[in-house]
Amino acid sequence: MLQIPAMSLGLSQEQEKESNIMTKLLGVIAIAAAAFAVAPAQAAKHAMGGCSGANLEKTETAIENMADGDSKFVAQKEIAAAQDSLLNGKMGACGAHLNKAMQATMGK
Repeated sequence: MLQIPAMSLGLSQEQEKESNIMTKLLGVIAIAAAAFAVAPAQAAKHAMGGCSGANLEKTETAIENMADGDSKFVAQKEIAAAQDSLLNGKMGACGAHLNKAMQATMGK
């Protein structure tokens, strides 16, 4: 089969362009995946000031001052879960549990 050099050159350039586009697309997908992985942890951190020892301490103090009852029991369970999450490095989960404990102290 006879090949025309100009046609094979054009085909090669077209394949190179497609490859370049795919590489860029994969890069954009990787960046988006990383952003979605970080977003929940950042949202939990900004929603209530973050899962920190100071915030845990403030919430524990509020729980201690609560009247005995279901809300206090729920708040104690959530603060324990928040502490466990903090110790395991799960900041998003810690923030979520701490937020629930804070809401329980407010009677919500």
